[in-house]
Amino acid sequence: MAEPVVRSALFVPGSRPERFAKALAAGADVVIVDFEDAVEELLKRKARDNLAAFLQQHPHSSVWVRVNAPEHGEHGADLTFCSQQPGVAGVLLPKVESAAQVAAASRGGKPVWPIIESARGLLALEEIAHAQGVQRLSFGSLDLALDLNLNTGTAAALMFLDQARMAVQLHSRGAGLLPPLDGVYPAIGDPDGLRQAIRHAYDMGYGGALCIHPRQVPVIHDALLPSPQDLQWARNVVAASAAAKGAGAFQLDGQMVDAPVLLRAQQLLARAPG
Repeated sequence: MAEPVVRSALFVPGSRPERFAKALAAGADVVIVDFEDAVEELLKRKARDNLAAFLQQHPHSSVWVRVNAPEHGEHGADLTFCSQQPGVAGVLLPKVESAAQVAAASRGGKPVWPIIESARGLLALEEIAHAQGVQRLSFGSLDLALDLNLNTGTAAALMFLDQARMAVQLHSRGAGLLPPLDGVYPAIGDPDGLRQAIRHAYDMGYGGALCIHPRQVPVIHDALLPSPQDLQWARNVVAASAAAKGAGAFQLDGQMVDAPVLLRAQQLLARAPG
């Protein structure tokens, strides 16, 4: 069975249970209840209790959980919680720097999405991508920039982050994983900037992005739609292929069309709305 497409993965703080239902109703492909950065230290255990109570009251709900990092004192308890909750579909694993950390997170039987957000994580990309239990990688651009002491927003920083994005996508493909997710876009009130960031990540092979506010969800989904021009090109290619009656290669508007081009056209049409 084909894996569901994930374009948007919306965070909701585990310390704000009143927002869980709202997040699930926001239209995101995945909702991630955050036990890590969005939850202050004194509320880490309470976040687990909040989610347990919500899932008991809403047994048909399904969420992912961003657990605390492997070095955090609550990490083991978070993983145990996830393994015991049928409503937890998988684990978003932050600060990943080794395959062993991923393997430990996967022992609960749930798929794992490692977040690559440190220099050590980047250097261990190949082993992380091939680790037991990994379904897809995600890219933590904000934390990576901090770890590498990048001057955020400069051309040099953007160039470095794009090289890291390329590495994440390259190793995702090499390990046969689902398309990776880009990191969050922090400016909630900048939909145009978000749209540009999503299109940029999509052009680099990413399937979608993590996000931090429900208003970002429709912007992400819209940004990932093929343009009208691309859709018309794809329809023309598919129609010409049918007319060519199985020819291995043919010309369309002066351009050669072969199997990879036809596959690209079919992929674009599969992403069309309706």
